[in-house]
Amino acid sequence: MPANDFNAARRSTRVFMRVRVVVAGKNSDNRRFRETCETIVINAHGGLLYLDQPLAMNAILVLSNPFTQEEQESRIVFLGEATDKGQRVGLEFLTPAPHFWGVDFVPTDWPAPASVRPT
Repeated sequence: MPANDFNAARRSTRVFMRVRVVVAGKNSDNRRFRETCETIVINAHGGLLYLDQPLAMNAILVLSNPFTQEEQESRIVFLGEATDKGQRVGLEFLTPAPHFWGVDFVPTDWPAPASVRPT
């Protein structure tokens, strides 16, 4: 697939940025956990981060951003190989939330909040 087609298939631009978040949920051992970590990549629909938990695809986790004081329910859509930093985990917000990250330079293809969308 040419690079143009790959980028066109994305719903929003990915930004390589570290944002400190708290992730909570149940791991694959059905044990509750709460872990502070940093993102690797963010976008309007979720992000990629390292977690040190046994996890399962499609599990629901809650991300909390201490800076914006917002929470987002998310679904695991990618599980990478375990590394010394933890396992790379791709999360998709159950509802798009571009302002969850507290990013000042929101890319133009990230949706505006419903309150400022034209009707």
